[in-house]
Amino acid sequence: MTYQDDPRTQKNRWLILVIINLFTFMATLDGSIVNIALPSISRELRLPVAQTEWIVTAYLMTICAAILLFGKLGDIVGKIKVFRIGMVIFTFGSLLCGLSDSLSALIFSRLVQALGASMTMANNQGIVTDVFPASERGRALGLSGTFVSLGIIAGPSLGGLILSGLGWEYIFWVNIPVGLAALAIGWRILPSDLTKLRVKIDAAGSAAFSAFILLLFAGLLLGQQYGYAEWPIVASLVGALLLFVWFIRYERRIEAPLLQLSLFRHPMFSLSIICGFLVFVSNSCFNIIAPFYVQDILGLSPSQAGLLMMLFPMIMVVVAPLSGALSDRIGSELLTFAGLLVLVVAQLGLARLHQDSPVALAGAWMALLGLGSGLFQSPNNSLIMSKVPKTQLGTAGSINGLIRNVGMVVGITLATTTLFGVMSVKAGFRVKDFDLARPDLFLAGMHVVFTTAAAICLAGAALTGWRLWSAKRANRSGKLRSS
Repeated sequence: MTYQDDPRTQKNRWLILVIINLFTFMATLDGSIVNIALPSISRELRLPVAQTEWIVTAYLMTICAAILLFGKLGDIVGKIKVFRIGMVIFTFGSLLCGLSDSLSALIFSRLVQALGASMTMANNQGIVTDVFPASERGRALGLSGTFVSLGIIAGPSLGGLILSGLGWEYIFWVNIPVGLAALAIGWRILPSDLTKLRVKIDAAGSAAFSAFILLLFAGLLLGQQYGYAEWPIVASLVGALLLFVWFIRYERRIEAPLLQLSLFRHPMFSLSIICGFLVFVSNSCFNIIAPFYVQDILGLSPSQAGLLMMLFPMIMVVVAPLSGALSDRIGSELLTFAGLLVLVVAQLGLARLHQDSPVALAGAWMALLGLGSGLFQSPNNSLIMSKVPKTQLGTAGSINGLIRNVGMVVGITLATTTLFGVMSVKAGFRVKDFDLARPDLFLAGMHVVFTTAAAICLAGAALTGWRLWSAKRANRSGKLRSS
């Protein structure tokens, strides 16, 4: 029996999607919403700003370190069971975050919150793929992808609105009523798990992968602050590389690996994962640079800047479901290719903005970025999940979530390292912060960052275009042979 054969599940499938998307939105939102509250947290807890950055970093690191484990656990004990437990842990962690009165307590609470978030992130797309029939899967996954991107992009704007009237604690406490309502409804309508694997957890692989993520992120994030020539940072990155090589070799040998490498033998899955990673790197560059440009260069107030930047997620909210529904009819490959080309144009447009650019022009390029992301994300998620056996949907969903979060961290690192690198070269000395007296330095760095983001999207478009050309060539060859 499948979920498609269960009348009750099919009757409630869209409500199930709402519950899943609520937690998807909150889990991704909490990776970005805290950034705008760091100055307030720093003042209230009397901490240096550099220390408070670990409130954000610890959350992302924990999600990436644990997400593969929880995806595999979902395949073994049930994706919906793991998702339900994750809902409870995330909501409880949000309560703890708001009650924290020290940095150590807040970081511990963020770790609890991140464990719950990783449990939901690892299994959300697998549940959607299981519950929805193939004719509606693209639309459903499109909506899930929309809520992921909404959580990432809307964080600074929503956080600013909350901070303007309430304390920083409410950035976390806003999750509690939403979480409790979703729990009350979800516990009643989420169906029982049907597909489970009879295998053991890969403990050694889980430990090695978690250590790899921690060393990699520590090296990347500390390197952008202190430079990548420092020996502890070099040792961290080399150690991460060695652990990753050992992990891959180990996973190929054992019977029930944490990471099913066989998934990557399907070129559609592998290419879609790579393109998804490239887009999240590119969009993270925008998330880091755009707030400084619209406030410090164009002179907009925080509320005005938030409204302007909301063009990105607002356009995406409209386009992504339409793109997902269209992918159910015409296929996903052409739409992902079109979305990547639009992203290239939008990033190049952002790279041409300057101090005297009209606000409307900046908004137009941001809206175009939302259009490209909406065209790309839904069909790409559908391509990833549609090529996976039912017994590996949790693993595939966790890989997709992992790639998204790693892409965010790599994008943040790439944007800040490139920005300050270009500013330092132009200034003639090492720059570590944005100098309001020298906007020309920031603009020079911003132009290079957005040009680099455009090149990243162009690489994804080239890969997708090659895939389209190969598929058409194979179809022509097949027709010639049959005739």
